[in-house]
Amino acid sequence: MVKLEVTINVIVHATEDIAKFFDSFNEMLGLDEGDFSIYNVTGHFENIITVIRAKITKKLAIQFLEKFLEKLSENQINQIIQEIAERTENSTLHIRLDKQEFIQGRISFIEREAIKIKIHTPIYNKKDTVKIFSKFFKKSSRLNSND
Repeated sequence: MVKLEVTINVIVHATEDIAKFFDSFNEMLGLDEGDFSIYNVTGHFENIITVIRAKITKKLAIQFLEKFLEKLSENQINQIIQEIAERTENSTLHIRLDKQEFIQGRISFIEREAIKIKIHTPIYNKKDTVKIFSKFFKKSSRLNSND
Protein backbone atom coordinates (compact mmCIF):
# COMPACT_ATOMS: atom_id res chain seq x y z
CA MET A 1 0.00 0.00 0.00
CA VAL A 2 1.14 3.49 -0.78
CA LYS A 3 1.98 5.93 2.02
CA LEU A 4 -1.00 7.98 3.14
CA GLU A 5 -1.53 11.06 5.23
CA VAL A 6 -5.08 12.11 6.14
CA THR A 7 -6.01 15.57 7.39
CA ILE A 8 -9.46 16.31 8.77
CA ASN A 9 -10.71 19.85 9.45
CA VAL A 10 -14.04 20.79 10.99
CA ILE A 11 -15.27 24.27 11.81
CA VAL A 12 -17.65 24.00 14.76
CA HIS A 13 -19.90 27.00 15.35
CA ALA A 14 -21.19 27.99 18.78
CA THR A 15 -24.60 26.55 17.92
CA GLU A 16 -23.09 23.11 17.25
CA ASP A 17 -22.14 20.52 19.87
CA ILE A 18 -18.46 19.58 19.53
CA ALA A 19 -19.01 16.39 21.54
CA LYS A 20 -21.34 15.08 18.82
CA PHE A 21 -18.56 15.39 16.27
CA PHE A 22 -16.11 13.53 18.49
CA ASP A 23 -18.72 10.81 19.17
CA SER A 24 -19.36 10.37 15.44
CA PHE A 25 -15.66 10.27 14.57
CA ASN A 26 -15.17 7.62 17.24
CA GLU A 27 -18.20 5.47 16.42
CA MET A 28 -17.96 5.67 12.63
CA LEU A 29 -14.26 6.06 11.91
CA GLY A 30 -12.37 4.94 15.01
CA LEU A 31 -10.82 8.31 15.86
CA ASP A 32 -10.67 9.50 19.46
CA GLU A 33 -10.86 13.06 20.71
CA GLY A 34 -7.14 12.78 21.50
CA ASP A 35 -6.41 12.38 17.76
CA PHE A 36 -7.60 15.98 17.23
CA SER A 37 -6.14 19.38 17.95
CA ILE A 38 -8.65 22.00 19.08
CA TYR A 39 -8.32 25.71 18.29
CA ASN A 40 -10.62 28.58 19.20
CA VAL A 41 -10.76 31.55 16.85
CA THR A 42 -12.89 34.67 16.71
CA GLY A 43 -15.35 34.94 13.85
CA HIS A 44 -16.23 37.98 11.76
CA PHE A 45 -19.00 38.99 14.18
CA GLU A 46 -16.81 38.42 17.28
CA ASN A 47 -18.35 34.98 17.81
CA ILE A 48 -16.17 32.10 19.00
CA ILE A 49 -15.52 29.41 16.40
CA THR A 50 -13.85 26.14 17.29
CA VAL A 51 -11.68 24.38 14.73
CA ILE A 52 -10.91 20.72 15.25
CA ARG A 53 -8.14 19.18 13.20
CA ALA A 54 -6.61 15.73 12.94
CA LYS A 55 -3.53 14.81 10.98
CA ILE A 56 -3.03 11.07 10.86
CA THR A 57 -0.31 9.09 9.16
CA LYS A 58 1.01 5.60 8.58
CA LYS A 59 -1.05 2.70 9.90
CA LEU A 60 -3.72 4.91 11.51
CA ALA A 61 -4.29 6.71 8.17
CA ILE A 62 -4.75 3.39 6.37
CA GLN A 63 -7.14 2.14 9.08
CA PHE A 64 -9.09 5.39 8.90
CA LEU A 65 -9.41 5.17 5.13
CA GLU A 66 -10.54 1.54 5.28
CA LYS A 67 -13.25 2.39 7.84
CA PHE A 68 -14.28 5.44 5.82
CA LEU A 69 -14.63 3.36 2.66
CA GLU A 70 -16.72 0.77 4.53
CA LYS A 71 -19.22 3.53 5.36
CA LEU A 72 -19.67 4.59 1.73
CA SER A 73 -22.39 3.21 -0.49
CA GLU A 74 -21.58 1.71 -3.89
CA ASN A 75 -22.97 4.88 -5.51
CA GLN A 76 -20.79 7.12 -3.35
CA ILE A 77 -17.69 5.10 -4.20
CA ASN A 78 -18.54 5.31 -7.90
CA GLN A 79 -19.10 9.07 -7.57
CA ILE A 80 -15.65 9.54 -6.02
CA ILE A 81 -14.05 7.36 -8.71
CA GLN A 82 -15.71 9.45 -11.43
CA GLU A 83 -14.64 12.71 -9.76
CA ILE A 84 -11.10 11.78 -8.70
CA ALA A 85 -9.42 13.98 -11.32
CA GLU A 86 -11.47 17.02 -10.21
CA ARG A 87 -11.03 16.23 -6.51
CA THR A 88 -7.26 15.75 -6.72
CA GLU A 89 -4.73 18.56 -6.39
CA ASN A 90 -1.01 18.22 -5.62
CA SER A 91 -1.25 14.50 -4.75
CA THR A 92 -4.17 15.19 -2.42
CA LEU A 93 -7.72 13.92 -2.77
CA HIS A 94 -10.30 16.33 -1.32
CA ILE A 95 -13.59 15.06 0.10
CA ARG A 96 -16.18 17.16 1.90
CA LEU A 97 -18.85 15.66 4.14
CA ASP A 98 -22.13 17.12 5.34
CA LYS A 99 -21.67 17.94 9.04
CA GLN A 100 -25.29 17.42 10.05
CA GLU A 101 -25.55 14.06 8.28
CA PHE A 102 -22.25 13.00 9.85
CA ILE A 103 -23.40 13.61 13.42
CA GLN A 104 -26.50 11.56 12.55
CA GLY A 105 -24.20 8.65 11.63
CA ARG A 106 -24.45 9.01 7.86
CA ILE A 107 -21.94 9.93 5.16
CA SER A 108 -23.13 12.48 2.62
CA PHE A 109 -21.08 14.69 0.30
CA ILE A 110 -21.55 18.46 0.30
CA GLU A 111 -19.39 21.41 -0.73
CA ARG A 112 -20.31 24.11 1.82
CA GLU A 113 -20.19 24.06 5.63
CA ALA A 114 -18.44 20.72 5.43
CA ILE A 115 -16.09 18.39 7.22
CA LYS A 116 -13.01 18.58 5.02
CA ILE A 117 -10.98 15.43 4.49
CA LYS A 118 -7.71 15.53 2.59
CA ILE A 119 -6.04 12.26 1.65
CA HIS A 120 -2.46 12.80 0.56
CA THR A 121 -0.11 10.36 -1.09
CA PRO A 122 3.47 11.37 -1.99
CA ILE A 123 3.17 10.98 -5.76
CA TYR A 124 3.89 14.00 -7.86
CA ASN A 125 2.47 13.02 -11.23
CA LYS A 126 -1.27 13.80 -11.19
CA LYS A 127 -1.96 10.97 -13.64
CA ASP A 128 -0.35 8.47 -11.26
CA THR A 129 -2.18 9.93 -8.27
CA VAL A 130 -5.54 9.61 -10.03
CA LYS A 131 -4.67 6.04 -11.04
CA ILE A 132 -3.66 5.05 -7.49
CA PHE A 133 -6.76 6.61 -5.87
CA SER A 134 -8.98 5.02 -8.53
CA LYS A 135 -7.49 1.59 -7.88
CA PHE A 136 -7.99 1.96 -4.14
CA PHE A 137 -11.63 3.00 -4.47
CA LYS A 138 -12.33 0.31 -7.09
CA LYS A 139 -10.82 -2.32 -4.78
CA SER A 140 -13.00 -1.02 -1.97
CA SER A 141 -16.04 -1.11 -4.26
CA ARG A 142 -15.46 -4.82 -4.95
CA LEU A 143 -15.00 -5.55 -1.25
CA ASN A 144 -18.20 -3.69 -0.31
CA SER A 145 -20.26 -5.46 -2.99
CA ASN A 146 -19.40 -8.86 -1.46
CA ASP A 147 -21.09 -7.97 1.86
